[in-house]
Amino acid sequence: MSSFLRRFIVWGLLAVVAVGMVFPMAWMLLMSLRDYPEQYSQFVDVLQAPTTLANYSDAWQSDNFLRYFINSLLVAVAVTAGNVVFCLWAGYAFARHRFWGSALLFGAVLGVLMVPQQVVMIPLYRLMAQLGWLNTYAALIVPWLVTPFGIFLVRQYVVSMPRDIEDAARMDGASEWYIMARIVFPLARPVLTVLAIYTFLSNWNSFLFPFLFTNDEAHRTLPVGLAFYVGKQSIDWGHLMAGASISALPILALFVVFQKRIIEGLTAGALKE
Repeated sequence: MSSFLRRFIVWGLLAVVAVGMVFPMAWMLLMSLRDYPEQYSQFVDVLQAPTTLANYSDAWQSDNFLRYFINSLLVAVAVTAGNVVFCLWAGYAFARHRFWGSALLFGAVLGVLMVPQQVVMIPLYRLMAQLGWLNTYAALIVPWLVTPFGIFLVRQYVVSMPRDIEDAARMDGASEWYIMARIVFPLARPVLTVLAIYTFLSNWNSFLFPFLFTNDEAHRTLPVGLAFYVGKQSIDWGHLMAGASISALPILALFVVFQKRIIEGLTAGALKE
């Protein structure tokens, strides 16, 4: 097979994958710019329909949409900050320190990774009810401040880091706090960036537990609020797509700003000198 044909096949497959990933977003944007898009039965009619921004205006001003947006942002930022701090310390402890039961404890962390969220749904709901945290920000933030995936990710990254700088700092009398703040944290910044972006996206799009733990509009997050556009008899497609497009903006902005960091974090350690 010639190099030209091989490149043609590779680029063709990549183009198909790209179209498959971009088309849902393009369709969402197109539907959000049409007035009552459910009235059109043909794709050509949707393309030729007049463009309007009324759905965005209505979605933003109705049904406490701004409140949902702020709640989602607050929860996602708080959980992301907690994961960066706590997963860094826990992952560093598992990677650099050996204490009684550390292997068993890390095995338990890995075991939690294999437990589906639906399994802990009822026990966690009962716990939140007993603590009196239902319809509070604590129920949306505290249970997710540290995750087993984050601990595992940071631990594996720290294990691959050289220990020479840390050992030299200890010989000079540096404390663990100093080593963590001035040595480990800067070196682990790529993996922490990946963890922060992954955690933010997961919590920004989270629906199941915010839906279970909140039943008032004051603490409702954006994915839960968008679900109410789906009625029993019909779906308000225009406003639903407009709301979904607005909710996708922070995610797109996050990727555009940190795409270089994402690639660096994912490929860190892939090559050795």
